[in-house]
Amino acid sequence: MTDSSDTIHGIKDLPSTHLLGTGTPMCAGCGALEALHVIYDILGSKTVFVNAAGCMTLLSVYPFTPFRGSWLYTAMASAPAGAQGIRDALDILLQQKRITQEEDLEVVVLTGDGAAYGMGLSATSGSMERMLDYIYICYDNEGYGNTGQQYSAATPHAARTSTSHGVSGFAGYKKNLFDIWVAHKPAYVATVIGADPLDLAKKIEKARSMEGPRMIIALSPCPTGWDYDPRETVNIGRLAVKTGVWPLKEYADGEVVHTKIPRQRAPVEEYLKLQGRFAHLFEPERNEVLLAEIQARVDAYWEKVEVAEK
Repeated sequence: MTDSSDTIHGIKDLPSTHLLGTGTPMCAGCGALEALHVIYDILGSKTVFVNAAGCMTLLSVYPFTPFRGSWLYTAMASAPAGAQGIRDALDILLQQKRITQEEDLEVVVLTGDGAAYGMGLSATSGSMERMLDYIYICYDNEGYGNTGQQYSAATPHAARTSTSHGVSGFAGYKKNLFDIWVAHKPAYVATVIGADPLDLAKKIEKARSMEGPRMIIALSPCPTGWDYDPRETVNIGRLAVKTGVWPLKEYADGEVVHTKIPRQRAPVEEYLKLQGRFAHLFEPERNEVLLAEIQARVDAYWEKVEVAEK
């Protein structure tokens, strides 16, 4: 594993060219692709991606691929098992001196929230219990985006999806995957977003310097599923952080640290009103009850953080 010397201090330290090729069939304004560009640049070309079924499956459509290195497709629930097989094979080759340390690869699982929060959670849990040496990237677009934006275990309360209609939207609540992963005590867990490339790059660099399970959740604004103008992806991502809806934090050595704390949070509705999936909260009339509930849940989270800081 390559040791990190904390080389990323500012935007100027980010790679100036992208490893991931252009011309992919992903939707314009894809927040997952925005994050993956930075992630791949920091990890480098000696990376093998194990891609669970999801939106990112569309990246490599035979005979074309935007990846400079290897890419493996698996079923939605099987990516951690695929990563285990690759890591074991690489370790055997290293032990037998059939490859050198310089030829070793970083094994990276790439899944959507459907796999990470739901269908693949048991396999991921098992991989953390075995302390599998890999990086797990979840691009969280808060629904089954590849099949029509049905709700998933990551869908936020009140969001309208193709399977949660009505005046109140989704009746359930987003699963707290960060805490579920932390409960396994892996080497590292972090939340990131492509709209903050510096925070994202620092966390990937940190994860790259470690060994064991390193788990990353990237909130990924989705113009198609969230119903907004693709030009607003960065703005919506920044608002997710500024309003406190998406806390940027990390877990390592038994401690959770917030890497950014929005001291003057913007009202949550500034984030919601830009997305068609929440339009029913504002038109034909404002749903003050639901808006207040969503704001109260965000406020309660940050009140706990502030108390813990004192």
